[in-house]
Amino acid sequence: MTPSQDPLVLYGETFHSRLLLGTSRYPSPAVLARSVQAATPAMLTASLRRQTAQGVEASREFFQLLRNTGVTILPNTAGCHSLKEAITTAEMAREVFETDWIKLELIGDDYTLQPDTLQLPQAAEQLIKSGFKVLPYSTDDLVLCQKLVDVGCQAVMPWAAPIGTGKGPVNPYAMRTLRERLNVPLIVDAGLGLPSHACQVMEWGYDAVLLNTAVALARDPVAMAGAFASAVRAGRSAHLAGAMQEQEQAQPSTPVLGTPFWHQS
Repeated sequence: MTPSQDPLVLYGETFHSRLLLGTSRYPSPAVLARSVQAATPAMLTASLRRQTAQGVEASREFFQLLRNTGVTILPNTAGCHSLKEAITTAEMAREVFETDWIKLELIGDDYTLQPDTLQLPQAAEQLIKSGFKVLPYSTDDLVLCQKLVDVGCQAVMPWAAPIGTGKGPVNPYAMRTLRERLNVPLIVDAGLGLPSHACQVMEWGYDAVLLNTAVALARDPVAMAGAFASAVRAGRSAHLAGAMQEQEQAQPSTPVLGTPFWHQS
């Protein structure tokens, strides 16, 4: 099945890729541009606060580079620690990028970069009422993710591991439980370090992955972007194909019909 036959649908919009790509920490703008070409992502994330801190001219050039890719831009509220900060940053991003898309990040702990689980649903609810298409960054906590859905989020972005660690899924049970219990698109947002990690979560039925550090800090970001794109497609294909059930005992792969009865169990 081709991506056009199996699109990712978020808030009623169709995307022919199940990979979202972050845009920070690349060796150069040229490498970023080539990585985007290799990954063919559905969206590119951009931090308004982080980029504007680099100065007006640098920010303008960076944002123009993103627009030139032709890929949908997903602004985020990275660096926000309060409800007011997140709301204000989202409103500014809507003006700058002329989009209602927002990746909601509301950090509660600077060491682990865990989201503020108390304020996150409240922020999401306010933004949705203001017309935003909110993709909230969360942990793999089922209750938190369900609350985000209850306030109107049509997709949720749980982590596989803390941001930037590259550890891969550290709590497979929690992640698989999320997939079983929630009937909205789930996008793995953080902690993936290898293409095999991306393939695994897609095999579990996750709808997409968002990558940044794993690509940007690779020895060859462009090649790694392509590798992740292939892994995401492979994992999705495997999920749709339906994997065999794991068995406790060895099972013969060759037929036993026609063999002597004393060789059959």
